[in-house]
Amino acid sequence: MADKKEKKSLWKEFKEFITRGNVLDLAVGVIIGGAFTAIVTALTTGILQPLINWVLSLIFPGSGLEAARTVLSASYAEVEVDGVMVKTIDWAKSIYIDWGAFISAIINFLLVALVLFLVIKGINKMREAGEKAKAKLEAKGKGKEEAEATEEAKE
Repeated sequence: MADKKEKKSLWKEFKEFITRGNVLDLAVGVIIGGAFTAIVTALTTGILQPLINWVLSLIFPGSGLEAARTVLSASYAEVEVDGVMVKTIDWAKSIYIDWGAFISAIINFLLVALVLFLVIKGINKMREAGEKAKAKLEAKGKGKEEAEATEEAKE
């Protein structure tokens, strides 16, 4: 019997926790953050990385972020190209450090951090503007009260 009460109270506590406003706000934030991360990843891989690869290919012909690898242990495969057997690296079986993926992750992080900084800066500006407006209204209200008190004192 006590076990059933404990389960009910646990469910009740969980329900109270999940329906609190700040938990729902957090859930919305996580969902929006995930969607935003997808946008930043698309920007990085679809626009910035090709531009970086293009610049790198101008500086170092034939290279880009995809070619920025350090091979630790290569595994080779033979592939037929136009009737000729060609020995090539099998990237799926090789062990290598992928510097290009690391650089892309850093670019993603910097973009997300920059946008987050700008959003927080905007929120803080709006909060400061709200506090200033509130202070002005309070000051106006006090000034009005003082003027009314002065008029009453004159009468």
